[in-house]
Formats: sequence, structure tokens, C-alpha cells
Amino acid sequence: MTLTEPVVVHRLDLDSPDMLGLPALLTAYHLQTEAEKGAPVDDADALPARYRTEIVEPRAAFSGDVVLVARCGARSAGCLVLTAPVAGRAEIKRVWTDPELRGHGIASRLIGAALAHAPEGGVRTIALSVWSWRVGAIGLYEKLGFAVVDSWDERADLVCMERAVWPTSTE
Repeated sequence: MTLTEPVVVHRLDLDSPDMLGLPALLTAYHLQTEAEKGAPVDDADALPARYRTEIVEPRAAFSGDVVLVARCGARSAGCLVLTAPVAGRAEIKRVWTDPELRGHGIASRLIGAALAHAPEGGVRTIALSVWSWRVGAIGLYEKLGFAVVDSWDERADLVCMERAVWPTSTE
């Protein structure tokens, strides 16, 4: 698919009634992930409770986090969550690009926006975890400066990665 409109990354205002398509993006993300893990479900109602909460109550689930949504015109194209920092470290979660729009740099733009925002929150390190079978995603993260590190999560098949955050300006 060729994009006819530019992709714009928005920082979601969790107090706004307009979620910019975030619930649909999260639903697709979680349904695909469960299928890839070998536990497919038919709809969001069958997802584990914590994932349903993200979809139904993103304001509560992501309170204090930075939520980014990429839009291509009026279409929601992708999302990313950057957790609130703890001791100078934040985590990227829920990176998702609409499968029909992949290959157009949407995930790179989302991650770039997260990296640009990170220094404002005092973040020095950004971490993420990705399933080992998501080889394309791992390659993208490596291209963007992330390196595999010792796992902080005991789930099998999970690859943990980190990278330093460089300030966007000097003082």
C-alpha cells in the first residue's frame, strides 16, 4: 500500500475524549500477540484482564506514561507507550503498526518521537522487550541503537533490549 498522506505522530492527551484510535490499535496488538504465543482468542473480551483494561480504560492503564499514536490522515497507523521513568529508566511498550501500513517507517517515527521525548522526563536509558520470533522488530530496534541485554523478565522467548538516551540539546 502506498501512503497518500503524511504520517504524523501525536502525543495522546489522556484527558481528551479523542483516543485517536488507540483502543483499536491495542486490540489488534494484543490479539496478534496472543495468536503468535499459541493462545489465539476471537475477540478482545477473551483477552487476559490486564490487556482488556488497556483497551477499555487506557487513561487508567497508562496514567503517567507517554502514549504516542501515529496517524496517516484520519487513519490510525500505529502506537507506542513510553512508561513513566523510574531511576532514569523508561520502557517502550505496545509498539504496533497497522499491518497494512508496515514498511513505511511508522514504527521508526514512533520510536524516534519516544526518544526525543525521553530527556524531558529525565530518562537516561530506554528499555524494551520483544518476542524472539519478531525478527523484523528486533532488527529495527538494533538499527535504532538498541542492544540485547540480560533479561529482566523470566518469560521464555522474550528478548530484552536497551539503549542510552542522548540529550537533544546541550546546556
